[in-house]
Amino acid sequence: MKSCPDTDILTEPSCFTHFIQDVSDDTLPEKFTFPFCYEPHPIAVKATTELQLRLEEMNITNHDFGLEDGQSGVGKMFGVLVVKTHDEVLGYLSAFSGKLGQSNHYPGFVPPVFDTHDLTGFYKKGEEEINLINRRIEKLESAEEYLQNKTLLENKKNEAASSVKSLKNEIKLAKISRDARRKEVAAETYDAVNEILNQESITYHYRLKELNKYWKQRLEDIQQQLNIFQAQIQAHKDDRRQRSALLQKKLFEQYAFLNQQNQKKNLIDIFEITDELTPPSGAGECAAPKLLQYAFRHHLIPVAMAEFWWGKSPASEIRKHGHFYPACNGKCKPILSHMLEGIPMDENPMLTNPAIGKKLPVIMEDDFILIVNKPAEFLSVPGKKIVDSVFSRVRMMYPKATGPLIVHRLDMSTSGIMLIAKTKEIHQHLQSQFIKRKIKKKYVAILDGCITGTEGEIDLPIRVDLDDRPRQIVCYQYGKPALTLWQVAEQTENGTRVYFYPHTGRTHQLRVHAAHPSGLGTPITGDDLYGTRADRLYLHAETLDFIHPITKEWVHVECKPDF
Repeated sequence: MKSCPDTDILTEPSCFTHFIQDVSDDTLPEKFTFPFCYEPHPIAVKATTELQLRLEEMNITNHDFGLEDGQSGVGKMFGVLVVKTHDEVLGYLSAFSGKLGQSNHYPGFVPPVFDTHDLTGFYKKGEEEINLINRRIEKLESAEEYLQNKTLLENKKNEAASSVKSLKNEIKLAKISRDARRKEVAAETYDAVNEILNQESITYHYRLKELNKYWKQRLEDIQQQLNIFQAQIQAHKDDRRQRSALLQKKLFEQYAFLNQQNQKKNLIDIFEITDELTPPSGAGECAAPKLLQYAFRHHLIPVAMAEFWWGKSPASEIRKHGHFYPACNGKCKPILSHMLEGIPMDENPMLTNPAIGKKLPVIMEDDFILIVNKPAEFLSVPGKKIVDSVFSRVRMMYPKATGPLIVHRLDMSTSGIMLIAKTKEIHQHLQSQFIKRKIKKKYVAILDGCITGTEGEIDLPIRVDLDDRPRQIVCYQYGKPALTLWQVAEQTENGTRVYFYPHTGRTHQLRVHAAHPSGLGTPITGDDLYGTRADRLYLHAETLDFIHPITKEWVHVECKPDF
Protein backbone atom coordinates (compact mmCIF):
# COMPACT_ATOMS: atom_id res chain seq x y z
CA MET A 1 0.00 0.00 0.00
CA LYS A 2 1.16 3.54 -0.66
CA SER A 3 1.91 5.72 2.31
CA CYS A 4 1.26 9.43 2.62
CA PRO A 5 3.85 11.31 0.56
CA ASP A 6 6.33 13.00 2.85
CA THR A 7 6.73 16.29 1.07
CA ASP A 8 8.08 19.19 3.05
CA ILE A 9 5.53 21.93 2.45
CA LEU A 10 1.98 21.36 1.25
CA THR A 11 -1.11 23.43 1.89
CA GLU A 12 -3.03 20.24 2.54
CA PRO A 13 -0.75 17.16 2.81
CA SER A 14 -2.24 13.89 1.65
CA CYS A 15 -2.59 12.61 5.24
CA PHE A 16 -4.70 15.68 6.05
CA THR A 17 -8.33 14.52 6.33
CA HIS A 18 -11.26 16.93 5.97
CA PHE A 19 -14.14 16.46 8.36
CA ILE A 20 -17.08 14.69 6.74
CA GLN A 21 -19.56 17.09 8.30
CA ASP A 22 -19.37 20.83 8.75
CA VAL A 23 -17.51 21.73 11.93
CA SER A 24 -18.11 25.47 11.84
CA ASP A 25 -20.41 25.27 14.86
CA ASP A 26 -17.75 23.62 16.99
CA THR A 27 -15.95 25.94 19.37
CA LEU A 28 -12.27 25.22 19.03
CA PRO A 29 -10.22 24.88 22.23
CA GLU A 30 -8.23 27.90 23.34
CA LYS A 31 -5.31 25.66 24.35
CA PHE A 32 -3.89 22.38 23.12
CA THR A 33 -4.71 19.12 24.90
CA PHE A 34 -2.54 18.23 27.90
CA PRO A 35 -1.74 14.72 26.61
CA PHE A 36 -1.17 12.89 29.91
CA CYS A 37 -4.52 13.56 31.57
CA TYR A 38 -7.44 14.92 29.57
CA GLU A 39 -11.09 14.83 28.65
CA PRO A 40 -11.12 14.80 24.84
CA HIS A 41 -12.41 18.03 23.32
CA PRO A 42 -15.61 17.67 21.22
CA ILE A 43 -13.68 18.41 18.03
CA ALA A 44 -11.26 15.58 18.85
CA VAL A 45 -14.21 13.29 19.64
CA LYS A 46 -15.68 14.14 16.22
CA ALA A 47 -12.40 13.24 14.50
CA THR A 48 -12.20 10.03 16.54
CA THR A 49 -15.73 9.03 15.52
CA GLU A 50 -14.86 9.49 11.86
CA LEU A 51 -11.64 7.49 12.19
CA GLN A 52 -13.45 4.67 13.98
CA LEU A 53 -15.97 4.52 11.14
CA ARG A 54 -13.06 4.21 8.70
CA LEU A 55 -11.53 1.44 10.80
CA GLU A 56 -14.77 -0.52 10.70
CA GLU A 57 -14.79 -0.24 6.91
CA MET A 58 -11.07 -0.88 6.33
CA ASN A 59 -9.96 -4.37 5.38
CA ILE A 60 -6.77 -4.71 7.42
CA THR A 61 -6.24 -8.40 6.79
CA ASN A 62 -2.71 -8.65 8.17
CA HIS A 63 -3.58 -7.58 11.72
CA ASP A 64 -5.95 -9.45 14.02
CA PHE A 65 -7.59 -6.97 16.41
CA GLY A 66 -9.35 -9.77 18.28
CA LEU A 67 -12.76 -8.15 17.80
CA GLU A 68 -14.52 -11.26 16.52
CA ASP A 69 -15.45 -14.22 18.72
CA GLY A 70 -12.72 -16.82 18.71
CA GLN A 71 -10.01 -14.46 17.48
CA SER A 72 -6.81 -14.50 19.53
CA GLY A 73 -5.44 -11.17 18.32
CA VAL A 74 -4.76 -7.98 20.24
CA GLY A 75 -5.78 -4.38 19.68
CA LYS A 76 -3.81 -1.28 18.87
CA MET A 77 -3.68 2.31 20.09
CA PHE A 78 -4.83 4.88 17.53
CA GLY A 79 -4.72 8.64 17.66
CA VAL A 80 -6.15 11.74 15.99
CA LEU A 81 -4.64 15.20 15.86
CA VAL A 82 -6.97 18.01 14.84
CA VAL A 83 -4.95 20.58 12.90
CA LYS A 84 -5.33 23.79 10.92
CA THR A 85 -3.45 24.88 7.85
CA HIS A 86 -2.12 28.43 7.69
CA ASP A 87 -5.11 29.11 5.45
CA GLU A 88 -7.36 28.27 8.45
CA VAL A 89 -8.56 25.01 6.87
CA LEU A 90 -9.53 22.58 9.64
CA GLY A 91 -8.95 18.84 9.43
CA TYR A 92 -7.26 16.02 11.26
CA LEU A 93 -4.42 13.52 11.05
CA SER A 94 -4.62 9.83 11.97
CA ALA A 95 -1.98 7.47 13.34
CA PHE A 96 -1.51 4.10 15.00
CA SER A 97 1.15 3.04 17.48
CA GLY A 98 3.89 0.75 16.19
CA LYS A 99 2.94 -1.09 13.05
CA LEU A 100 -0.11 -2.94 11.77
CA GLY A 101 0.73 -6.44 10.68
CA GLN A 102 4.14 -6.11 9.10
CA SER A 103 3.62 -2.65 7.63
CA ASN A 104 4.12 0.93 8.78
CA HIS A 105 2.19 2.45 5.88
CA TYR A 106 -1.56 2.65 5.24
CA PRO A 107 -3.52 5.22 3.22
CA GLY A 108 -4.70 8.11 5.36
CA PHE A 109 -2.32 7.41 8.24
CA VAL A 110 0.83 9.39 8.92
CA PRO A 111 4.12 7.57 8.34
CA PRO A 112 6.53 6.63 11.15
CA VAL A 113 9.18 9.06 12.29
CA PHE A 114 11.68 6.53 10.95
CA ASP A 115 10.79 3.40 9.01
CA THR A 116 12.73 0.46 10.42
CA HIS A 117 10.95 -1.82 7.93
CA ASP A 118 12.32 -0.12 4.81
CA LEU A 119 14.06 -2.99 3.03
CA THR A 120 16.48 -0.60 1.32
CA GLY A 121 17.36 1.31 4.49
CA PHE A 122 20.45 0.99 6.65
CA TYR A 123 18.57 -0.62 9.54
CA LYS A 124 17.36 -3.66 7.62
CA LYS A 125 20.79 -4.06 6.06
CA GLY A 126 22.41 -3.82 9.48
CA GLU A 127 19.94 -6.35 10.85
CA GLU A 128 20.79 -8.75 8.03
CA GLU A 129 24.52 -8.40 8.77
CA ILE A 130 23.85 -9.21 12.44
CA ASN A 131 21.63 -12.12 11.46
CA LEU A 132 24.45 -13.44 9.27
CA ILE A 133 26.77 -13.35 12.29
CA ASN A 134 24.11 -15.15 14.32
CA ARG A 135 23.99 -17.90 11.72
CA ARG A 136 27.79 -18.24 11.84
CA ILE A 137 27.66 -18.53 15.62
CA GLU A 138 24.89 -21.14 15.40
CA LYS A 139 26.91 -23.12 12.83
CA LEU A 140 30.00 -23.15 15.06
CA GLU A 141 28.00 -24.02 18.18
CA SER A 142 26.31 -26.92 16.39
CA ALA A 143 29.49 -28.28 14.74
CA GLU A 144 29.86 -32.02 15.41
CA GLU A 145 33.50 -31.79 16.52
CA TYR A 146 32.67 -28.94 18.91
CA LEU A 147 29.73 -30.80 20.46
CA GLN A 148 31.79 -34.02 20.74
CA ASN A 149 34.55 -32.17 22.58
CA LYS A 150 32.03 -30.51 24.91
CA THR A 151 30.51 -33.90 25.72
CA LEU A 152 33.94 -35.49 26.10
CA LEU A 153 35.08 -32.72 28.45
CA GLU A 154 31.97 -33.06 30.59
CA ASN A 155 32.34 -36.85 30.74
CA LYS A 156 36.04 -36.66 31.63
CA LYS A 157 35.31 -34.08 34.34
CA ASN A 158 32.82 -36.48 35.88
CA GLU A 159 35.29 -39.37 35.49
CA ALA A 160 38.07 -37.32 37.08
CA ALA A 161 35.88 -36.31 40.01
CA SER A 162 34.82 -39.93 40.53
CA SER A 163 38.39 -41.20 40.29
CA VAL A 164 39.75 -38.65 42.77
CA LYS A 165 36.84 -39.23 45.15
CA SER A 166 37.45 -42.99 45.06
CA LEU A 167 41.15 -42.57 45.90
CA LYS A 168 40.34 -40.13 48.70
CA ASN A 169 37.96 -42.66 50.21
CA GLU A 170 40.69 -45.32 49.95
CA ILE A 171 43.15 -42.95 51.66
CA LYS A 172 40.65 -42.24 54.42
CA LEU A 173 40.08 -45.92 55.12
CA ALA A 174 43.84 -46.63 55.00
CA LYS A 175 44.44 -43.88 57.56
CA ILE A 176 41.85 -45.41 59.90
CA SER A 177 43.56 -48.79 59.48
CA ARG A 178 47.01 -47.31 60.18
CA ASP A 179 45.79 -45.55 63.30
CA ALA A 180 44.33 -48.84 64.58
CA ARG A 181 47.58 -50.76 63.85
CA ARG A 182 49.62 -48.16 65.73
CA LYS A 183 47.50 -48.75 68.80
CA GLU A 184 47.95 -52.52 68.56
CA VAL A 185 51.72 -52.73 67.88
CA ALA A 186 54.07 -53.73 70.66
CA ALA A 187 56.35 -51.07 72.15
CA GLU A 188 59.56 -52.80 71.11
CA THR A 189 58.51 -52.88 67.43
CA TYR A 190 56.60 -49.54 67.35
CA ASP A 191 59.30 -47.46 65.65
CA ALA A 192 59.83 -49.95 62.85
CA VAL A 193 56.11 -50.45 62.20
CA ASN A 194 55.41 -46.71 62.44
CA GLU A 195 58.05 -46.04 59.77
CA ILE A 196 56.38 -48.53 57.45
CA LEU A 197 52.99 -46.92 58.08
CA ASN A 198 54.40 -43.43 57.46
CA GLN A 199 55.82 -44.57 54.14
CA GLU A 200 52.42 -45.94 53.22
CA SER A 201 50.88 -42.54 54.00
CA ILE A 202 53.50 -40.80 51.85
CA THR A 203 52.81 -43.23 49.02
CA TYR A 204 49.09 -42.38 49.12
CA HIS A 205 49.95 -38.68 49.16
CA TYR A 206 51.97 -39.01 45.95
CA ARG A 207 49.35 -41.22 44.33
CA LEU A 208 46.72 -38.50 44.89
CA LYS A 209 49.07 -35.80 43.64
CA GLU A 210 49.86 -37.77 40.47
CA LEU A 211 46.20 -38.53 39.87
CA ASN A 212 45.25 -34.86 40.11
CA LYS A 213 48.15 -33.99 37.80
CA TYR A 214 47.05 -36.61 35.27
CA TRP A 215 43.45 -35.39 35.16
CA LYS A 216 44.47 -31.75 35.01
CA GLN A 217 46.62 -32.39 31.93
CA ARG A 218 43.94 -34.62 30.36
CA LEU A 219 41.23 -31.99 30.79
CA GLU A 220 43.51 -29.20 29.55
CA ASP A 221 44.18 -31.14 26.34
CA ILE A 222 40.46 -31.46 25.65
CA GLN A 223 39.85 -27.82 26.63
CA GLN A 224 42.47 -26.66 24.13
CA GLN A 225 40.48 -28.31 21.36
CA LEU A 226 37.35 -26.52 22.60
CA ASN A 227 39.20 -23.21 22.86
CA ILE A 228 39.73 -23.17 19.10
CA PHE A 229 35.98 -23.17 18.53
CA GLN A 230 35.18 -20.93 21.50
CA ALA A 231 37.68 -18.30 20.35
CA GLN A 232 35.96 -18.16 16.97
CA ILE A 233 32.53 -18.02 18.61
CA GLN A 234 33.61 -15.25 21.00
CA ALA A 235 35.14 -13.24 18.13
CA HIS A 236 31.83 -13.36 16.28
CA LYS A 237 29.94 -12.39 19.46
CA ASP A 238 32.26 -9.41 20.02
CA ASP A 239 31.73 -8.38 16.40
CA ARG A 240 27.97 -8.73 16.83
CA ARG A 241 27.97 -6.65 20.01
CA GLN A 242 29.94 -3.85 18.37
CA ARG A 243 27.76 -3.85 15.25
CA SER A 244 24.58 -3.90 17.36
CA ALA A 245 25.74 -0.94 19.45
CA LEU A 246 26.63 1.10 16.35
CA LEU A 247 23.37 0.17 14.64
CA GLN A 248 21.35 1.08 17.72
CA LYS A 249 23.13 4.43 18.08
CA LYS A 250 22.53 5.25 14.42
CA LEU A 251 18.88 4.26 14.84
CA PHE A 252 18.46 6.53 17.88
CA GLU A 253 19.91 9.38 15.84
CA GLN A 254 17.31 8.86 13.08
CA TYR A 255 14.45 9.36 15.54
CA ALA A 256 14.81 13.15 15.45
CA PHE A 257 11.67 14.92 16.68
CA LEU A 258 10.57 18.41 15.68
CA ASN A 259 8.71 21.07 17.63
CA GLN A 260 6.92 24.19 16.41
CA GLN A 261 10.21 26.13 16.41
CA ASN A 262 11.58 23.50 13.98
CA GLN A 263 14.11 22.41 16.61
CA LYS A 264 15.23 18.80 16.41
CA LYS A 265 16.11 16.43 19.22
CA ASN A 266 16.82 12.75 18.76
CA LEU A 267 16.34 9.93 21.24
CA ILE A 268 19.92 10.21 22.46
CA ASP A 269 19.38 13.86 23.39
CA ILE A 270 15.88 13.39 24.80
CA PHE A 271 16.63 10.42 27.04
CA GLU A 272 20.24 11.53 27.73
CA ILE A 273 21.46 8.11 26.66
CA THR A 274 24.80 6.82 27.92
CA ASP A 275 26.56 3.56 27.12
CA GLU A 276 24.61 1.91 29.93
CA LEU A 277 21.20 3.45 29.26
CA THR A 278 18.78 3.09 26.37
CA PRO A 279 15.28 4.52 25.85
CA PRO A 280 12.26 2.34 26.51
CA SER A 281 11.48 -0.18 23.79
CA GLY A 282 9.31 1.38 21.09
CA ALA A 283 10.07 4.99 22.06
CA GLY A 284 8.94 7.25 19.23
CA GLU A 285 6.59 4.66 17.73
CA CYS A 286 3.48 5.75 19.64
CA ALA A 287 0.67 7.59 17.86
CA ALA A 288 1.16 10.99 19.54
CA PRO A 289 4.81 11.62 18.47
CA LYS A 290 4.03 10.41 14.93
CA LEU A 291 1.09 12.80 14.65
CA LEU A 292 2.98 15.83 15.92
CA GLN A 293 6.03 15.03 13.79
CA TYR A 294 3.93 15.01 10.64
CA ALA A 295 2.12 18.21 11.65
CA PHE A 296 5.32 20.16 12.34
CA ARG A 297 7.03 18.85 9.20
CA HIS A 298 4.11 20.05 7.08
CA HIS A 299 3.63 23.33 8.94
CA LEU A 300 0.24 22.41 10.36
CA ILE A 301 -1.04 23.98 13.56
CA PRO A 302 -2.05 21.50 16.33
CA VAL A 303 -5.51 22.16 17.76
CA ALA A 304 -6.51 19.12 19.84
CA MET A 305 -5.49 15.49 20.23
CA ALA A 306 -6.97 12.22 21.47
CA GLU A 307 -5.85 8.58 21.58
CA PHE A 308 -8.07 5.51 21.84
CA TRP A 309 -7.73 1.73 22.00
CA TRP A 310 -9.15 -0.36 19.16
CA GLY A 311 -9.56 -4.10 19.66
CA LYS A 312 -8.94 -6.73 22.30
CA SER A 313 -6.95 -5.87 25.40
CA PRO A 314 -3.46 -7.35 25.86
CA ALA A 315 -3.37 -10.19 28.39
CA SER A 316 -1.41 -8.18 30.99
CA GLU A 317 -3.00 -4.75 30.54
CA ILE A 318 -6.49 -3.34 30.87
CA ARG A 319 -7.63 -1.65 27.67
CA LYS A 320 -11.25 -1.19 26.64
CA HIS A 321 -12.25 -1.18 23.00
CA GLY A 322 -13.03 2.36 21.83
CA HIS A 323 -12.01 4.05 25.11
CA PHE A 324 -9.80 7.13 25.25
CA TYR A 325 -6.39 6.92 26.95
CA PRO A 326 -3.66 9.43 27.79
CA ALA A 327 -0.17 9.30 26.32
CA CYS A 328 2.17 7.00 28.25
CA ASN A 329 4.63 8.48 30.73
CA GLY A 330 7.64 6.23 30.15
CA LYS A 331 8.02 6.45 26.37
CA CYS A 332 6.04 9.55 25.35
CA LYS A 333 6.44 12.06 28.16
CA PRO A 334 10.12 12.94 27.50
CA ILE A 335 9.50 13.12 23.74
CA LEU A 336 6.31 15.18 23.94
CA SER A 337 7.88 17.55 26.47
CA HIS A 338 10.24 18.58 23.66
CA MET A 339 7.70 18.47 20.83
CA LEU A 340 5.09 20.58 22.65
CA GLU A 341 7.55 23.13 23.98
CA GLY A 342 6.11 26.64 23.71
CA ILE A 343 2.58 25.49 22.82
CA PRO A 344 -0.08 26.77 25.25
CA MET A 345 -1.69 23.68 26.80
CA ASP A 346 -4.53 22.90 29.16
CA GLU A 347 -3.48 22.89 32.81
CA ASN A 348 -2.07 19.66 34.20
CA PRO A 349 -4.82 18.56 36.61
CA MET A 350 -2.24 16.58 38.57
CA LEU A 351 -0.74 19.91 39.70
CA THR A 352 -4.04 21.12 41.16
CA ASN A 353 -4.65 20.27 44.81
CA PRO A 354 -7.83 18.14 44.78
CA ALA A 355 -8.25 18.48 48.56
CA ILE A 356 -8.92 22.21 48.53
CA GLY A 357 -12.11 22.93 50.47
CA LYS A 358 -12.45 19.34 51.69
CA LYS A 359 -12.59 18.44 55.36
CA LEU A 360 -11.12 15.36 57.03
CA PRO A 361 -13.90 13.97 59.25
CA VAL A 362 -12.85 12.12 62.41
CA ILE A 363 -14.67 8.82 62.95
CA MET A 364 -13.02 7.73 66.21
CA GLU A 365 -10.22 8.93 68.45
CA ASP A 366 -8.46 8.19 71.74
CA ASP A 367 -5.05 8.99 73.23
CA PHE A 368 -3.32 6.47 70.95
CA ILE A 369 -5.10 6.26 67.62
CA LEU A 370 -7.10 8.39 65.22
CA ILE A 371 -9.49 7.09 62.56
CA VAL A 372 -10.59 9.43 59.76
CA ASN A 373 -12.87 9.27 56.73
CA LYS A 374 -10.64 10.27 53.82
CA PRO A 375 -12.59 11.98 51.04
CA ALA A 376 -12.18 10.88 47.43
CA GLU A 377 -9.49 12.77 45.47
CA PHE A 378 -7.47 13.40 48.62
CA LEU A 379 -3.84 12.30 48.98
CA SER A 380 -2.90 9.97 51.83
CA VAL A 381 0.67 11.30 51.93
CA PRO A 382 2.33 14.30 50.24
CA GLY A 383 3.06 13.92 46.53
CA LYS A 384 5.88 15.33 44.43
CA LYS A 385 4.01 18.56 43.71
CA ILE A 386 1.17 18.64 46.26
CA VAL A 387 1.81 18.62 50.02
CA ASP A 388 -1.79 18.76 51.27
CA SER A 389 -2.72 15.25 52.40
CA VAL A 390 -4.02 13.19 55.30
CA PHE A 391 -0.48 13.12 56.69
CA SER A 392 0.02 16.90 56.52
CA ARG A 393 -3.42 17.61 57.97
CA VAL A 394 -2.90 15.20 60.89
CA ARG A 395 0.61 16.56 61.49
CA MET A 396 -0.89 20.04 61.86
CA MET A 397 -3.63 18.69 64.18
CA TYR A 398 -1.12 16.84 66.39
CA PRO A 399 2.28 18.57 66.13
CA LYS A 400 3.63 16.62 69.13
CA ALA A 401 2.74 13.20 67.71
CA THR A 402 5.72 10.94 67.08
CA GLY A 403 6.40 8.41 64.38
CA PRO A 404 5.19 8.15 60.76
CA LEU A 405 1.49 8.62 61.72
CA ILE A 406 0.09 6.91 58.58
CA VAL A 407 -0.37 3.19 59.22
CA HIS A 408 -1.76 2.34 55.78
CA ARG A 409 -2.69 4.25 52.63
CA LEU A 410 -5.65 4.61 50.31
CA ASP A 411 -5.35 5.61 46.67
CA MET A 412 -5.96 9.31 46.15
CA SER A 413 -9.25 8.55 44.36
CA THR A 414 -10.49 6.09 47.00
CA SER A 415 -12.49 7.33 49.98
CA GLY A 416 -13.02 5.78 53.40
CA ILE A 417 -11.43 4.63 56.62
CA MET A 418 -7.80 5.45 57.37
CA LEU A 419 -6.05 4.45 60.59
CA ILE A 420 -3.56 6.89 62.19
CA ALA A 421 -1.11 6.17 65.03
CA LYS A 422 -0.20 8.98 67.42
CA THR A 423 3.10 7.50 68.59
CA LYS A 424 5.93 5.55 67.01
CA GLU A 425 5.27 2.54 69.28
CA ILE A 426 1.56 2.40 68.41
CA HIS A 427 2.46 2.73 64.72
CA GLN A 428 4.81 -0.26 64.92
CA HIS A 429 2.16 -2.36 66.67
CA LEU A 430 -0.54 -1.54 64.10
CA GLN A 431 1.78 -1.97 61.13
CA SER A 432 2.72 -5.39 62.44
CA GLN A 433 -0.96 -6.35 62.31
CA PHE A 434 -1.14 -5.24 58.67
CA ILE A 435 2.05 -7.12 57.77
CA LYS A 436 0.78 -10.29 59.47
CA ARG A 437 -2.63 -9.74 57.78
CA LYS A 438 -4.50 -9.78 61.05
CA ILE A 439 -6.43 -6.63 60.15
CA LYS A 440 -9.70 -7.18 58.30
CA LYS A 441 -10.89 -4.73 55.63
CA LYS A 442 -14.04 -4.40 53.57
CA TYR A 443 -14.46 -2.08 50.61
CA VAL A 444 -17.63 -1.24 48.75
CA ALA A 445 -17.60 -0.35 45.06
CA ILE A 446 -20.01 0.25 42.21
CA LEU A 447 -18.96 -1.50 39.03
CA ASP A 448 -19.61 0.09 35.65
CA GLY A 449 -21.82 -2.75 34.41
CA CYS A 450 -23.37 -6.07 35.37
CA ILE A 451 -21.40 -9.19 36.19
CA THR A 452 -22.17 -12.89 36.42
CA GLY A 453 -21.91 -14.77 39.70
CA THR A 454 -22.53 -13.66 43.27
CA GLU A 455 -19.16 -14.23 44.97
CA GLY A 456 -15.67 -15.56 44.42
CA GLU A 457 -11.98 -14.79 44.62
CA ILE A 458 -9.52 -13.12 42.26
CA ASP A 459 -5.89 -14.21 42.36
CA LEU A 460 -3.91 -12.10 39.87
CA PRO A 461 -0.29 -11.00 40.53
CA ILE A 462 0.33 -7.31 39.93
CA ARG A 463 3.31 -5.09 39.17
CA VAL A 464 3.77 -1.51 37.98
CA ASP A 465 3.78 -0.78 34.25
CA LEU A 466 7.36 0.45 33.90
CA ASP A 467 6.50 2.43 30.75
CA ASP A 468 3.36 4.04 32.14
CA ARG A 469 3.44 4.66 35.89
CA PRO A 470 1.31 4.60 38.03
CA ARG A 471 -0.71 2.15 35.90
CA GLN A 472 -0.43 -1.46 37.11
CA ILE A 473 -0.46 -4.62 34.98
CA VAL A 474 -1.03 -8.31 35.63
CA CYS A 475 2.29 -10.17 35.43
CA TYR A 476 2.77 -13.82 36.34
CA GLN A 477 6.56 -13.62 36.01
CA TYR A 478 7.44 -10.55 38.09
CA GLY A 479 4.16 -9.50 39.73
CA LYS A 480 3.55 -9.63 43.47
CA PRO A 481 0.79 -11.99 44.70
CA ALA A 482 -2.57 -10.25 45.04
CA LEU A 483 -5.72 -11.93 46.36
CA THR A 484 -9.19 -10.42 46.63
CA LEU A 485 -12.48 -11.97 47.79
CA TRP A 486 -15.66 -10.40 46.40
CA GLN A 487 -19.39 -10.56 46.97
CA VAL A 488 -22.27 -8.96 45.08
CA ALA A 489 -24.37 -6.72 47.32
CA GLU A 490 -26.83 -5.42 44.73
CA GLN A 491 -27.38 -5.78 40.98
CA THR A 492 -29.09 -3.06 38.93
CA GLU A 493 -29.65 -2.53 35.22
CA ASN A 494 -26.62 -0.26 34.86
CA GLY A 495 -24.22 -1.40 37.53
CA THR A 496 -23.30 -3.71 40.36
CA ARG A 497 -22.61 -2.88 44.01
CA VAL A 498 -19.83 -5.17 45.22
CA TYR A 499 -18.04 -5.82 48.50
CA PHE A 500 -14.30 -6.43 48.26
CA TYR A 501 -12.26 -8.21 50.96
CA PRO A 502 -8.57 -7.79 50.03
CA HIS A 503 -6.13 -10.27 51.58
CA THR A 504 -3.16 -8.30 50.21
CA GLY A 505 -2.65 -4.59 49.75
CA ARG A 506 -1.06 -4.02 46.34
CA THR A 507 -1.25 -0.67 44.58
CA HIS A 508 -4.53 -0.40 42.61
CA GLN A 509 -5.29 -4.03 43.54
CA LEU A 510 -9.08 -3.68 43.66
CA ARG A 511 -9.19 -1.49 40.56
CA VAL A 512 -7.12 -3.96 38.52
CA HIS A 513 -8.93 -7.03 39.85
CA ALA A 514 -12.28 -5.46 38.98
CA ALA A 515 -11.34 -4.31 35.46
CA HIS A 516 -9.08 -7.10 34.20
CA PRO A 517 -10.73 -9.73 31.95
CA SER A 518 -9.35 -12.48 34.21
CA GLY A 519 -10.91 -10.74 37.21
CA LEU A 520 -14.45 -9.37 37.12
CA GLY A 521 -13.93 -7.85 33.68
CA THR A 522 -15.89 -4.75 34.71
CA PRO A 523 -14.07 -1.60 35.92
CA ILE A 524 -15.15 0.38 38.95
CA THR A 525 -17.31 3.33 37.96
CA GLY A 526 -15.23 6.46 37.57
CA ASP A 527 -11.90 4.65 37.22
CA ASP A 528 -9.90 6.98 34.99
CA LEU A 529 -7.00 4.53 34.66
CA TYR A 530 -8.75 1.23 33.97
CA GLY A 531 -12.25 2.32 32.96
CA THR A 532 -14.09 5.55 32.20
CA ARG A 533 -13.78 8.84 34.07
CA ALA A 534 -16.80 10.02 36.08
CA ASP A 535 -17.46 12.51 38.88
CA ARG A 536 -15.43 10.30 41.23
CA LEU A 537 -14.06 6.77 41.71
CA TYR A 538 -16.85 4.75 43.29
CA LEU A 539 -14.63 2.83 45.71
CA HIS A 540 -14.83 3.27 49.48
CA ALA A 541 -13.09 1.61 52.45
CA GLU A 542 -16.20 0.83 54.52
CA THR A 543 -15.09 -1.28 57.51
CA LEU A 544 -11.90 -1.95 59.42
CA ASP A 545 -11.30 -4.49 62.21
CA PHE A 546 -8.10 -4.50 64.29
CA ILE A 547 -6.71 -5.23 67.76
CA HIS A 548 -6.26 -2.10 69.87
CA PRO A 549 -2.54 -1.88 70.79
CA ILE A 550 -3.31 -0.88 74.40
CA THR A 551 -6.61 -2.54 75.38
CA LYS A 552 -5.87 -5.67 73.27
CA GLU A 553 -9.57 -5.75 72.33
CA TRP A 554 -10.97 -6.06 68.82
CA VAL A 555 -12.12 -2.72 67.39
CA HIS A 556 -14.74 -2.62 64.64
CA VAL A 557 -15.06 0.62 62.66
CA GLU A 558 -17.68 1.26 60.00
CA CYS A 559 -18.13 4.24 57.71
CA LYS A 560 -20.80 4.14 54.99
CA PRO A 561 -20.02 5.74 51.62
CA ASP A 562 -21.92 8.75 50.30
CA PHE A 563 -22.90 6.88 47.13
